Amino acid sequence: MLEINPLNDLSIYLDRFIKGRLWLKVIIGLILGACLGVLINPSTGLVSESLSLWLSNWLDLPGQIFMRLVQMVMIPLVFASIISGIVGNASENLKTMGLRLLLYFIFTTTMAILIGVFITLIMKPGQYILEIGGFPNSSEKSFTPSQQNNFIENIPNAISNLIPNNPLESILMGEMLGVVIFTIIIGVAITQLNKDTANPIIRFTEAIQKICMIVVSWAMTLVPFAVFGLVAALLSKIGIEIFLGLGYYIIVVILGLIILMLFYLLLVFTITHKNPFKFLHLIREPQLLAFSTASSAAVMPMSMKTADEKLGVSSNISDFVIPIGATINMDGTALFQCVTTLFMAQAYGIELTVINLLLITTTVVAASIGTPAIPGGGVIILASVLQGAGIPIDGLIIVIGIDRILGMFRTAVNVSGDLTASVIFNKFYGVNKK
Repeated sequence: MLEINPLNDLSIYLDRFIKGRLWLKVIIGLILGACLGVLINPSTGLVSESLSLWLSNWLDLPGQIFMRLVQMVMIPLVFASIISGIVGNASENLKTMGLRLLLYFIFTTTMAILIGVFITLIMKPGQYILEIGGFPNSSEKSFTPSQQNNFIENIPNAISNLIPNNPLESILMGEMLGVVIFTIIIGVAITQLNKDTANPIIRFTEAIQKICMIVVSWAMTLVPFAVFGLVAALLSKIGIEIFLGLGYYIIVVILGLIILMLFYLLLVFTITHKNPFKFLHLIREPQLLAFSTASSAAVMPMSMKTADEKLGVSSNISDFVIPIGATINMDGTALFQCVTTLFMAQAYGIELTVINLLLITTTVVAASIGTPAIPGGGVIILASVLQGAGIPIDGLIIVIGIDRILGMFRTAVNVSGDLTASVIFNKFYGVNKK
């Protein structure tokens, strides 16, 4: 096996944020930002509309800088982490585990979507928006049989397109699934090299990881200010009635995420026979960091450290499962996308048949796997899901405004899902630690 330093060593760049209670600073920023946003909303009469817009643009600046910094290093960080996980652990177990891990991720993603469908159809969060006039709509669209046929006919093309013919194009376009598959192929190829040839590549990969984590640590110092500014800017632009309707929608998404978290705890209990409450207690640090940053990629080293040192997972399992899980195991994001799609359909008064729901579910499973592990990644992919379902995307601009709030919750669940997968696969493929 080729020698490579443990990935969880990179967690030193994140430790100070845990000790400094970044999550508490984020919550304080959230509350203060909400108060300021209400005060500078033109409807209060305290400031003019032009001044409110000028203030919101400046308040939005820290958040935009944070997101761009994370986006800038996200692909090289994921690329380096997956290669390190494969090269450092090129065992027969991992070769056998790869397909089963993918099937497991598809299973949990499907369960997340079913939870989303169930809770949205029962609670109907879009009904309130429809009653107060609905979202803006520039074009009436509906889900037509031709769209359904096109979707089914395009499945073979979609499968063949998973392997990018131009990796640089996938990187430039932010197509994460193509990047992940390209990286896995390169990682497996590196394991076939002799040690002398491979070592310079491995050292270079380690350097990329460390550089990316240094940039991430710089970006994370902006997080409380970013949340404060983004929430203030949001509430300065929307009316109180729309905000109340969105508040109900937020509750539905969070309730769905709680149910999904309970599903994870059930898996931990039934498969690994671990105490689910103890498991939840042990993973609180990566959960809080994920909540603070809304980026599962940025939290990877902390997740690996927690898996290795607190959950007793073998490093060969965590170093393989967590980097891949951080990029394709987006259960919380899948639930969010499903709830939002149905919410938008309800808000526009669009009736969806069982066939529509099945096609939306299939689309969301595929879309969530390719969702970037960055703040706002879920909404980027959601636009294509809505277009495929024939639902107008005009109202998405309002959802984008509150995405930062929901992103914190769903990223914490995404990270919990990666750690759940780690302990489950450690049960069958890992070496038990004393």
